[in-house]
Amino acid sequence: MGIGVVGIVLPLIPTTPLLLLASFFFVRGSERFEVWFKGTSVYKKHLEGFIRHRSMTLRQKITLLIFSDIMILIPLILSDSLIVKVILSLIIVYKYYYFIFKIRTVAVRRD
Repeated sequence: MGIGVVGIVLPLIPTTPLLLLASFFFVRGSERFEVWFKGTSVYKKHLEGFIRHRSMTLRQKITLLIFSDIMILIPLILSDSLIVKVILSLIIVYKYYYFIFKIRTVAVRRD
C-alpha cells in the first residue's frame, strides 16, 4: 500500500493497481474491512455485479476502460524511458483483450 501511496506523487509508479492489490489483501485479511468495503457505493456500483455474474454492462466496461486509459496515459506520455512506454503499452493492450474476450457483456443488469 505504501508504494501505491508514493505513486500518487510519482507519475511512473502505477497508483491504482497497487492500491487495488492492497485492498484485495486487506479484504482477505480482515472481515471487518471486507464488510465495510462491500457496503461502499463504489463496490455496489462497479464490482458487486461483476463478482456475482462475471459480467459487466457495456457502459461499465467503457467507463472503466476510459478511466484506466487516462491513468496509464499520463505516465506513458511523461516517461522518457522506452522500457516503461513498452510495458505500459502492453498493459493497455492486455486490458482491452481481457475486457473484450474474458468479461461477458450484458445488456442491463437488474440485481
